[in-house]
Amino acid sequence: MSLLPDIKVLDLTRVLAGPWCTQILADYGATVIKIEKPGVGDDTRHWGPPYAKDADGNLSSEAAYYLSANRGKQSVTLDFSKPAGAALLRQLILQADVLIENYKVGSLQKYGLDYESLKSLNPRLIYCSITGFGQTGPYAERAGYDFAIQGIGGLMSITGERADLPGGGPQKVGVAVVDVMTGMYASSAILAALTNRASSGLGRYIDVALLDVQVAMLANVGMNYLVSETLPKRWGNAHPNIVPYQTFPTADGEIVIAIGNDSQFRNFCKVLGKAEWSADTRFCNNPARVQHREILIPMITEQLAHWDKFALAAALEALGVPCGPINNLAQVFVDPQVQARAMRVDVPHPSAGSVPQVRHPVQFSGDAIAPMRAPPLLGQHTEQVLQRMLGLDIEQIAHLRAQGLI
Repeated sequence: MSLLPDIKVLDLTRVLAGPWCTQILADYGATVIKIEKPGVGDDTRHWGPPYAKDADGNLSSEAAYYLSANRGKQSVTLDFSKPAGAALLRQLILQADVLIENYKVGSLQKYGLDYESLKSLNPRLIYCSITGFGQTGPYAERAGYDFAIQGIGGLMSITGERADLPGGGPQKVGVAVVDVMTGMYASSAILAALTNRASSGLGRYIDVALLDVQVAMLANVGMNYLVSETLPKRWGNAHPNIVPYQTFPTADGEIVIAIGNDSQFRNFCKVLGKAEWSADTRFCNNPARVQHREILIPMITEQLAHWDKFALAAALEALGVPCGPINNLAQVFVDPQVQARAMRVDVPHPSAGSVPQVRHPVQFSGDAIAPMRAPPLLGQHTEQVLQRMLGLDIEQIAHLRAQGLI
């Protein structure tokens, strides 16, 4: 069972933002056909190490980066830079509901694969373009990369330690968060367009830009600036308006303390054996703690240096004090809550035996999410798709292969 059982998606994307979008649609049960260049494929197939290991412990050719964003898809190798290949792709487009691409602006027009060329061929087609800067504007022709977009869009200006602290300065986020968020925005836009098509009968063109997404995801910080016209500062892991609300070192690692009210601060002080702090006029309420931050934080730091981070978290949680240890990824995947939610799934793979996957994070009642399938090998489904969708026989497929089209 799936949520999108009859939706066919042609995926002409590479790297992360586009594949993340189409992976979400595959998770929801759409048939996602990944169109890849023969002999080469998605760039990320070669972005290793690390590579998955086979059943004998030997390295396979499956890069972890590629495995992170391509599960549940079917891979078809097709060279649409050649006229015959483009013609073949247009035949597939006749049967598609959605086409997603992340080529530079105008690149597909020369192959007759742009939206204007295709909408008369398939008026119900939903066509989504993902680019760095969108289809319009002075930057439209530029290539867009997550790292650069984090800088241009302001995210790095608010991320990192304060300028007056050691190591202070702008930092990128540790994962390509703009790519991931762009994929999420694109998938929701496609689902909205599919819903609209059910009543209108017509497809849509969707223009999604990494920079637009980055600016939008500034959320309350962006709105704070627009309302106040005051530039936000970098606070590292601290909070400009709440104290204590930051990370602290313990004897065996760091912990997040996220105290949001005075009652929680009183309970925090009890755990530390420093109940008198909560009665001190310098610390008895949040405005006072913010004012005397430079006094209080070193006092807390000294006390926490003797605690084990997990023991401290347990003691604080027992009294309702928001906190959490800062886990490395080994600790994340053995965390009892992460395990209880089955976030890691191992799925069979044709060359690696099995590969680990991180489960789609949304759960539905019933069997809404189809069983997980591994990311495909390059061209794994070429013959199957051409036979099923275009009715080609073995000889015709062999002829296409001899021409270097597939």
